[in-house]
Amino acid sequence: MEFLEWDAVELSEALGAGRLSVVEVMRATLARIEAVNGAVNAVVSLRDEEELLAEARAADAAPCRGWLHGIPMAVKDLANAEGLPTSQGSPLFAGQIAQQDDIPVARLRAAGALIIGKTNTPEFGLGSHTFNPVHGPTCNPYDLTQSSGGSSGGAAAALAARMLCVADGSDMMGSLRNPAGWNNVYGMRPTWGTVPGDPSGDLFMHQLSTLGPMARSPRDLAALGDVIRGADPRLPLSRDGAGLAAALTGDLPRQRLGWLGDWGGAFPCEAGILAQSEAALRQMADLGHEVTEVSAPFDADAMWESWTTLRSFAVAASLGSIYDDPARREYLKPAAQWEVARGQGYGASDIQRASSIRSDWFRAAVTAFDRVDVLVLPSAQVWPFDVQLEHPTEIEGRVMDSYHRWMQVVVPASLIGLPVVNVPAGFSEDGLPLGLQLIGKRGSDARLLQLAEDWHRATGWPQAQPPKL
Repeated sequence: MEFLEWDAVELSEALGAGRLSVVEVMRATLARIEAVNGAVNAVVSLRDEEELLAEARAADAAPCRGWLHGIPMAVKDLANAEGLPTSQGSPLFAGQIAQQDDIPVARLRAAGALIIGKTNTPEFGLGSHTFNPVHGPTCNPYDLTQSSGGSSGGAAAALAARMLCVADGSDMMGSLRNPAGWNNVYGMRPTWGTVPGDPSGDLFMHQLSTLGPMARSPRDLAALGDVIRGADPRLPLSRDGAGLAAALTGDLPRQRLGWLGDWGGAFPCEAGILAQSEAALRQMADLGHEVTEVSAPFDADAMWESWTTLRSFAVAASLGSIYDDPARREYLKPAAQWEVARGQGYGASDIQRASSIRSDWFRAAVTAFDRVDVLVLPSAQVWPFDVQLEHPTEIEGRVMDSYHRWMQVVVPASLIGLPVVNVPAGFSEDGLPLGLQLIGKRGSDARLLQLAEDWHRATGWPQAQPPKL
């Protein structure tokens, strides 16, 4: 159906005007999933067709609840959606049914979304490659032998394959950026705190991961972002944010872009990554934006030390009880066991040192944004790799010393909670997609989306070059 190619906002407008019915959209969505999901494996735990069609008929008869009214969505399999399983890609939780919605999922439903299932993710979201022992690997729609990235790989692949028109994701270490880049779609890591997370457990200590929107256009990113953003009284560090969608109307400002390249050699990149990124930046300059090369504003090794300490500390906090139980530990993948063991081995002085380094980097970043509006990096250091490979072990001859070192390029923004939008930036000679990280200062989410919208109007990469499935 032609409307499966439409942006979500366009689809919403057609539903609101009565040009389409929710039942039509649901039937077409389920037919598309039936046709291509067997090869891609992006949507998991799909609900019963008759049950979904009954919900669609009810939505057709009901008053409009919001701009998502009647639009089918599948939620990332790390988030709880009442009545659906939340496996987190782990055999320990396979078949576990959520008893209530997480805050962002509840907001999606309140805006009218119909939750049809889940999108695949790595086990506990660890690693930028979507595979797990419960649902298997998610393949890249542009080459089914290659990875879709992760941890929001299922969401990104479902968007690229036209199984969904808009999706949620989450991002600790590039999980909204790497898969968006590898699937020729948009993904946004918002300013930390603007999208509320889990109100249970510790509410102050861990400030690394956030939820965010994914889409085939910045306009959809903004519209979905406006649904899930906003402070929640149960979360003391959550914060409100100005409306995003309104920022994309009218004239779009010219912006100053600072190209960081490979961070002064600290981030090795496969052949073609930097060249294709620079070609995209030249096109942005042609649009009237000021593009300059900037030197690395902070020591990459110190940043990596801070990041890996705080990340392992956070993983140990969430998975430590499983690791401490010998009967359950064996069900954790090696990367998860490694993270927990590291995290449990740190003392207070280690955490304080990591936090001090993070603070120093934040101060340096504030100074960097005095000179530019946006810092730019590739969204990944490698092209999509063999879907059967666990993770890259070297880049251009440089050995990767951990399962996630190959994604070091996403750490600068994650460490200090900066907003980032991945924009599609072209393709390799083999036809594999590439993305760019547009990184802004805290609170500049709307301004980043304005730049992404200007780029989208000029290129329209997701629409210009869809996968051939």
